Amino acid sequence: MKQLTFASLQVKNLEASKIFYTEKLGFEIQDVNPQACVFKYNEGEASFAIRTPLEPIDDRELGTGVALWFAVDQNVDELKEQLIKKGIQTAGSVIVTPFGRAFHVLDLDGYKLTFLESK
Repeated sequence: MKQLTFASLQVKNLEASKIFYTEKLGFEIQDVNPQACVFKYNEGEASFAIRTPLEPIDDRELGTGVALWFAVDQNVDELKEQLIKKGIQTAGSVIVTPFGRAFHVLDLDGYKLTFLESK
């Protein structure tokens, strides 16, 4: 493998998830269609989307074991407090990783999103 260029998360409610990612987390939309919402990214870097299910997912746990990591230019302690004020559920305290300081939040379907203040 050379590079991971794209990831998509299947969500139970595309509209609710789109609102969560844009209004709560501040992601910007690159493209949207009835099946998916692709978020903006820097050209040449990995992109991700949320999308309607490819198969029935009604009785399944979606986010278990999945984490997406996002590098941020911001102090993670301050960012975590901002997100908590917006009502976002965090998953634990700020941690120190080999890559820098980070913290996790959970989206509406239980996917873990990690925000990393890179070294």
